[in-house]
Amino acid sequence: MDTKTLVQDKYGAAAREVRKSGSVACGDPALRCCDPITTNLYDEAEKSGLPASAVLASLGCGNPTALIELMPGETVLDLGSGGGIDVLLSAKRVGPTGKAYGLDMTDDMLALARENQRQAGVENVEFLKGEIEEIPLPDNSVDVVISNCVINLSADKNRVLREAFRVLKPGGRFAVSDVVVRGEVPDEVRKSMLLWVGCIAGALEEQEYRSKLAGAGFTGISVEPTRVYSIEDARSFLVEAGIDVDAIAPLVDGKFMSAFIRATKGSETAKPGGRCCKPGCCN
Repeated sequence: MDTKTLVQDKYGAAAREVRKSGSVACGDPALRCCDPITTNLYDEAEKSGLPASAVLASLGCGNPTALIELMPGETVLDLGSGGGIDVLLSAKRVGPTGKAYGLDMTDDMLALARENQRQAGVENVEFLKGEIEEIPLPDNSVDVVISNCVINLSADKNRVLREAFRVLKPGGRFAVSDVVVRGEVPDEVRKSMLLWVGCIAGALEEQEYRSKLAGAGFTGISVEPTRVYSIEDARSFLVEAGIDVDAIAPLVDGKFMSAFIRATKGSETAKPGGRCCKPGCCN
């Protein structure tokens, strides 16, 4: 089974489970629904007013809406929007004159997201079916691209980043949460840890992530760790997988993490921080 099909099957099953029982089956580590990865990503003020199913279906590793200043009237795109939590939060922040798009390839997640939108009563949202490697939006049409632990699932990350760059306006901002590997890790150890954090296609090493962003045309690239995973976090899963945890601990501790990744589509008239403005007003 290829990566795309595996992702669709697993995340589709998660969406169906949320709609059916109001919970997510945390026995499947590939859904990233176990501590400490997905817990306490959103504060109570953010969650208030959102449908419970939008919160339950959030299988990310961070809170990209906390990454970036969103201004009224801006257009935001969430790559791999799932149950829609980050789209709905973004829509509130850009206000009725702005718009938030969610892009997902999984029919069950799209159905769940649209139902969550209906329950939340948010109108300035549109959920699109498609793949993050081929975004169904025009060039230079989006102010901000966000994503929550989805880019790591793609088998063609270069294409994803080029597409994000394409749809961003000059001065537009890229602000995602993702899993990153810092430093060298043996392949067999990397595979086991990535199974635990649920990165089906595999996370990028930090410097490789930076290089791919620069290759796509981005500037102002930064990687900020938010949750660093220790061997103890994954001990029970790795033991069940037959891994000698104590033997691999020195090769793993401090190397797998969730991170905020920020970059800008450069513009000669962009303010520091990424917002584009007219010549003469960027002081």
